[in-house]
Amino acid sequence: MSASQAPADAKDRGQRWSALLGLLAEHGRLSVSQVCAELDVSEATVRRDFRELAAQQLVTRTHGGVVATSVAYELPARYKSALADDDKERIARVAALLVAPGTVVGFNGGTTTSATARKLAARDDLARSSDHPAITVVSNALNIAAQMVLRPFIRCVSLGGVARPESYELSGPLAAMVLEQLWLDTLILGVQAVSARDGASCHHDGEAGINSLMVRRADRVIVVATGDKVGTRSFARICESSAIDVLVTDQSAAGSELEALRALDVEIVIA
Repeated sequence: MSASQAPADAKDRGQRWSALLGLLAEHGRLSVSQVCAELDVSEATVRRDFRELAAQQLVTRTHGGVVATSVAYELPARYKSALADDDKERIARVAALLVAPGTVVGFNGGTTTSATARKLAARDDLARSSDHPAITVVSNALNIAAQMVLRPFIRCVSLGGVARPESYELSGPLAAMVLEQLWLDTLILGVQAVSARDGASCHHDGEAGINSLMVRRADRVIVVATGDKVGTRSFARICESSAIDVLVTDQSAAGSELEALRALDVEIVIA
């Protein structure tokens, strides 16, 4: 069953709402007829669910449906354009499936990590889990935290700190102080560049500092990066290649660079 499919027998309201919110996380907008078909329930049930979810500010009503509740800011243009990036969507779909239920997963900011967080929130196995929370998400990205907090099956921990409008990432001493008290089972790490020789890096030194600390607090580090970033170097190092456990990328990544990373015991996953 794909992440966009909800269980046909989800009659329990809690499970049905989790499935509905998972669909909304993936599509951004839902109609009554769409939910009826996906969840195999009546129009009356869907309209009642929409009304009750809207009352809890988990969705926003529209004519004939709902949209994801808007947050107090607009995403930068690069985040909006990433929604139509097939490579990033494939990478995100694969990376989201590498996260085990019941674990603590960290996300830094960025377009690919944001896409991965959306795919994680749309996983129907988490939405249907009898364990609550089904997963814990720790992030220094405001947009990711805003998406995760709406999912009743996800416990969301947002780091403090100073936000950068370019990426919505929180950094600085407050973010570091909170992060020092936490352990992550898995970190989904977005980067501007990654190579065997120079490791993972990004443009901003403040973000690199927090991202580096997230790496040190994680048992497993999964880098998500499109092929054009593989084999390149950016301004500020996040971590050495030896700290990376898995690289999820696309088919455009240079084969020679992937082989060099494999030689350093980095698992390569092609989406």
